[in-house]
Amino acid sequence: MRRILVTGATGSVGRRLVPRMARWAGAQGGSVRVLVRDAAKAKAQGLDGVEVMVGDLREPADRAAALEGAEVVLNVAAALRGVPDEQAWAVNRDAAVALAHEAAEAGVARFVHTSTNLVYGRGLGRPAVEQDEPAPHPAWGVYAQSKAQAEAGLRELGDELPLVVARLAFVYGEGDPHLAQSLHWAASWPAHQRLAVVHHADVAQALWRAVVTPGIEGRTYNVSDDAPLTAWDLHTLNGLTHPGGGEQEEFDPWEGQVSTAAARRDLGWRPLYPSAWAAAEAGAL
Repeated sequence: MRRILVTGATGSVGRRLVPRMARWAGAQGGSVRVLVRDAAKAKAQGLDGVEVMVGDLREPADRAAALEGAEVVLNVAAALRGVPDEQAWAVNRDAAVALAHEAAEAGVARFVHTSTNLVYGRGLGRPAVEQDEPAPHPAWGVYAQSKAQAEAGLRELGDELPLVVARLAFVYGEGDPHLAQSLHWAASWPAHQRLAVVHHADVAQALWRAVVTPGIEGRTYNVSDDAPLTAWDLHTLNGLTHPGGGEQEEFDPWEGQVSTAAARRDLGWRPLYPSAWAAAEAGAL
């Protein structure tokens, strides 16, 4: 097993991912290193058995130090909604592409990059598949745009970079406030409009498999559970009732939905929580 460098370890996904990654890597004789800006935050997470390096992903010297001796890079760092646009571009695109260039020069065995299902465009009339050209709708904002451009920049490296991309649906679970935050926009959705989601535990196992599964360099995988949540479901899970009634706007039932057939086939991945209702019953929300 190898030393894995993980970025974004104190973020929403990273803080739930890294303990699992460290446990799984350790069981195979490997180790995990994280690059974090806030050492106190990392310490508060109790990252036992994890090598913590303090630095900024946007700084070349910090990236170089973090890459020293790393054999696999798992780039989870992301500037999400609500940050200034320039920060989103700097982290999601510029730093990711710079890290990939430097990782390629360092000869890493694999570079796993986390992206989003929002890179897909509208109007497909079916679930999106990995071969669809990224064309994020302007309504998805700079987060989706920056992630799509990051993917393009990584692919420009071609065979120099042993790249694997994981496009995540809307991530929830384990105390993450995302489900509550979803009502910021879902409150205005018709009751039947759907949101593709995936639990943190299933993100972790998908990314682990993206790190260790042999022979998948150059491929992209959608990661989503089996049961998209309607606006009605989102209200119910948040202890509210969808207002319903009134005139329902026209809506493409496939918007935002993705096929996970490739992850199932190549990675042997199956969601531990096939629906948010299963997660709720298990007390894993």
